[in-house]
Order: sequence, then structure tokens, then C-alpha cells
Amino acid sequence: MAIKKKTDLGAALAGLVLGGSVLFLLMLTIVWLTNRHFAGKEGHSKAAAVQTPP
Repeated sequence: MAIKKKTDLGAALAGLVLGGSVLFLLMLTIVWLTNRHFAGKEGHSKAAAVQTPP
């Protein structure tokens, strides 16, 4: 009879989910802070941003 190997599949999946969650929250925080930083600043107008060549 073959001996069943123990695998770390549960730990791997937990690490994948936890790592993905941490990366998502990190990116969300960066976007939130960047948006808050630039909230009061004026951007380019659409006419100035899209220039047609002469």
C-alpha cells in the first residue's frame, strides 16, 4: 500500500489569498492617497490635453 504524502496545499492557498489581499489593499491605499493629494489641484482642460497636429 502506498503511503500518502502530506502536502502544504492549505498553507499555499492561504498564502495566496493573504498575499493577494495585502497587495490589493496596498494598491487601494496608494490610489486613495494619490487621489486625496491631487484633489484640490487643477488639471489640464480637455481642449489643451487633446491637440491636433496642424
